[in-house]
Amino acid sequence: MTYTEEIHRSLTTMCPALKRDAEIKISVDPYESFMLQHLRHYGLFAKRSSKQITGIQLADMGMSETEWAVSGNSDKLQSKANTSRETARPTDRTASFQNILTASSEQDHGFILLEKNSSSSDDLHSDSEGGEREIHQRLISLAPEPAPRSRQLLLDSDRACSIPRLREPQGLFTALSLSSPHRAVRWPSECQVIKEEIRHIEWEPAEPELFYQPTGLERMPMPVGSDKGRVVYLSDPATKTSHFTCACVGGSRRPVKTRTVSPSGVEDSALEFESRFESGNLQKAVRVGLHDYELTLRTDLYTTKHTQWFYFRVRNMRVGVTYRFTIVNLMKSHSLYSLGMRPLLYSEQAAQTQGLGWHRAGANIKYYCNQSESDGRLLHSLTWTCQFPFQEDTCYFAHCYPYTYTDLRRYLSWVTSDPATAAYCRLRVLCHSLAGNAVYVLTVTSPSAGRKAGRAKRAVVVTARVHPGETNSSWVMQGFLEFLLGDSPDARLLRDTFVFKVVPMLNPDGVVVGNYRCSLTGRDLNRNYRTLLRDAFPCVWHTRNMVKRLMTEREVLMYCDLHGHSRKNNVFMYGCEHHGNAAARFHERVYPLMMSKNVGDKFSYTSCKFRVQKGKEGTGRVVMWKLGITNSYTMESTFGGSTLGNRKGTHFTIQDLKSLGYCLCDTLLDYCDPDQTKARQCLVELGAIRRKEIQRKLGRDVDSDASLSDMSESDLESSTSGSNSTESNDLPVHLLNIIDKKKHLKTRKERNRLRQQRVQSSRTKAGPPEHQTACKNKAPQSTKQPTPALLSEDAVQTGTRDAVAVSDSRKERKELSLEVVTATYLHFEGPACSVQPPITDVEGSVCRRQRPGLSSSLRHRQPLMRQPVAVTCDATARQLPVALTMQPGSGPALWDWR
Repeated sequence: MTYTEEIHRSLTTMCPALKRDAEIKISVDPYESFMLQHLRHYGLFAKRSSKQITGIQLADMGMSETEWAVSGNSDKLQSKANTSRETARPTDRTASFQNILTASSEQDHGFILLEKNSSSSDDLHSDSEGGEREIHQRLISLAPEPAPRSRQLLLDSDRACSIPRLREPQGLFTALSLSSPHRAVRWPSECQVIKEEIRHIEWEPAEPELFYQPTGLERMPMPVGSDKGRVVYLSDPATKTSHFTCACVGGSRRPVKTRTVSPSGVEDSALEFESRFESGNLQKAVRVGLHDYELTLRTDLYTTKHTQWFYFRVRNMRVGVTYRFTIVNLMKSHSLYSLGMRPLLYSEQAAQTQGLGWHRAGANIKYYCNQSESDGRLLHSLTWTCQFPFQEDTCYFAHCYPYTYTDLRRYLSWVTSDPATAAYCRLRVLCHSLAGNAVYVLTVTSPSAGRKAGRAKRAVVVTARVHPGETNSSWVMQGFLEFLLGDSPDARLLRDTFVFKVVPMLNPDGVVVGNYRCSLTGRDLNRNYRTLLRDAFPCVWHTRNMVKRLMTEREVLMYCDLHGHSRKNNVFMYGCEHHGNAAARFHERVYPLMMSKNVGDKFSYTSCKFRVQKGKEGTGRVVMWKLGITNSYTMESTFGGSTLGNRKGTHFTIQDLKSLGYCLCDTLLDYCDPDQTKARQCLVELGAIRRKEIQRKLGRDVDSDASLSDMSESDLESSTSGSNSTESNDLPVHLLNIIDKKKHLKTRKERNRLRQQRVQSSRTKAGPPEHQTACKNKAPQSTKQPTPALLSEDAVQTGTRDAVAVSDSRKERKELSLEVVTATYLHFEGPACSVQPPITDVEGSVCRRQRPGLSSSLRHRQPLMRQPVAVTCDATARQLPVALTMQPGSGPALWDWR
């Protein structure tokens, strides 16, 4: 008996499962067998003898000797075995048998071998008995059930019975590669982008920068336009198409042309403007005086509104000259510039020589209505004067501290490249935007001791930059991440207690192109969290689904969406008040009140609102609150500064915005402190504040707690004074464009009428009316059947009148089409269900869906679930695709589905 047979007999004696399974024919993986034959066909093993294919080499290829024999190499295996019996040492045979056991039995029977590839030099010279003892020591356990073959399955060892579960997915990548072409920034294909890299340094002033104090002598220049001035900068039209079509890396493929206009052959002292870089926004610059410039901002792409954010570059300046800049197409009636806010200036020479970054600049600042209109809206102007510090410098003006998509990717690259941070921070791609830019999500938490302990952690969700022009929210987010990923004891305690889901930039497309509020759909994403259109609003759709999936796994303690505010100073929060639950009264107000106590010189509790308005039901705050998250907030950080404490009358710096992120984490520890003394004190103080509000606004006192619960927020609080985006709560622009295109398609009746008109005109040219009358009288006697499309003279005249009526009612058709699409879109906005609810009219009666002439096969066909239906309407209501007509006298909202 050979040495291998002795070992095999001893193993089968110890493990009877091996004896039974040895009689079973080993199944070969078809893919591995095919790949092995494929490699042999191309001569991988052509020059190798059978003696060179050892068991160790087969194990390295992931195959056992038995599988090698079954794959068509039995004769080679036999010759190898005969040669190995004569020449190989016992330790070589031991290693060969070990690999056979590892390749076959470990996969099929669940053996667990320790250090199977860590043989030392002493083991290579051991005798047969030592090798046998080593195998007996290494074989420590035999799984009672076959182990799962998938690498994505794990068995929980802390339970009585082994239950498989999915392995956590691996990290997206260890470090972001900014030079990778498939991860580069993608622009709409019609946007021209300069190739220069724009980078700014961070800088903190020694003293807080003061507000501008108006003198009352500020000029208010009225718009002049290009008729009386000279255009010195004009970028391409903001939208060459009415909706977004496609995107590519770097924007337009055409050569980037200079947009600075100057007289040829004459030295010009005009400033050189540029904004065709990431987050830049400037459409046109007109020189209206020797040193006066009239600026026009670009509206959000594929819209005609939302002009607030500006960010552009200026060159060719002179020292000691006072320049005046006037933006003439701002659309908000109120602005922080009226309260002392100043624009931001950045000088490259100052940054290189003095280390000076973004700072407040400008004098003679005035915000006013300029008496001009755009689409029925009154426009406003912002004017200021400025002197540049260096000759022939490169300077930038901005509404707030810029934070681009590239800045975010650069910061995430730094975070993921730190090995210490990678232990508790995972970076993934939540989804991709319309242009194909990645929307990142970070999961921050400490590794748990077991699965049960990990499930016990509560979750906190923080998002930012759903409005691309609110760059201050990104700086708050970066401060939040810096504190959370730090080494302080509070940071470690937060990671041990919670699971943080962080989406630092929800609208990368809008950030890239320099929008203020909308995405490439031309709609406000913060009004479309309820949407079912995943392809049109992928960022908010996937964020909502992530939160819903997270709520099935663990409790979500808080949701906070970071924003910026352009009309009010300080920092404050919007929340959602709970009604009908006396035990939970004021609980949603505790966290904002704690914030005001922790950072009293920046956060204003009196500016916080907790009213849920009808126009804000599509916001992330309200949608997450309706999902069941009690502490659902929108934190608004001002573009200006503070009016509180020792910071009164000063602007916020970058470090001030980051400190708000630190305070978010610190307040979260206070809120979840096991000692709830602070929370109880806040509840008592909130009750006293509510009584004072009732006494001030309603003129009566409240003595009991029940009376406090009966008071509604609408009775005490005014509007949140937020931006009006009700017009953005609609279908995406590209879907409306598709509907308008379908509206112009002719129906079959219209095509028949046009054909009949052509036939009639040809008959008129063919002969006199007497000849046509004779042909008409002979037509019934003909055996040939007339063409079904040909109609009588009366029908032709009727069709002509109808065609004229159709052409005169295009406006009515458009309004009718939009009403139908809006009604259909809102109908499918309901909660997901397995059965589609019936469509009802305004009185609640179920509308008829079937037409009498439909066949049984079409009659029972189920409609598509929750898809926006593009409906083509005929203004005369004679033939709609679904026979959609209006009941007489029922108004525009009552429909009849025939």
